[in-house]
Amino acid sequence: MSLDALKSAIPDYAKDLRRNLGSVIGDSGLSAQQLWGTVLATAIASRSAMVLRELAPEARANLSAEAYSAAKSAAAVMAMSNVFHRTRHLLSNPEYGHLRAGLRMNLLENPGVDKADFELWSLAVSAINACGLCLDSHEQALRKAGVDRESVQEAFRIASVIQAVGVTLDAEAILSE
Repeated sequence: MSLDALKSAIPDYAKDLRRNLGSVIGDSGLSAQQLWGTVLATAIASRSAMVLRELAPEARANLSAEAYSAAKSAAAVMAMSNVFHRTRHLLSNPEYGHLRAGLRMNLLENPGVDKADFELWSLAVSAINACGLCLDSHEQALRKAGVDRESVQEAFRIASVIQAVGVTLDAEAILSE
């Protein structure tokens, strides 16, 4: 399967998702590395085997080996960081915010690609994982690096569509059993 096959697997009741998937990938204003890194990182974060299986080969074809690895790293480190920081924020006891995190995240200092691209991928994954503190942190870093609001929004547009496609196709797989 490919992007086209993935789009054709989307049921008619979700045809807006089919159109949106085509437009967020086909009409993106992001660079190829930003786009396909965002696609790969959010496909991983979506936890949908079908979405990841279909989009990863296209991401690999459009990314350098370093960028492909870095996008996977963004999804991995955000899976941990988003849960930790979201939980710390949601707890009503503010004392947790003063405790040392004690989590290794050295990758953030040298992700192997442009730091702004890695921040963009991290923001997109944080959108799927609903970590408000992480979203604010990544958005501020991106804006400080000169990334415009439209590019930031493009990343979470991609995240929203890939997440929705994953949820829909996984539900269809279960309902068709």
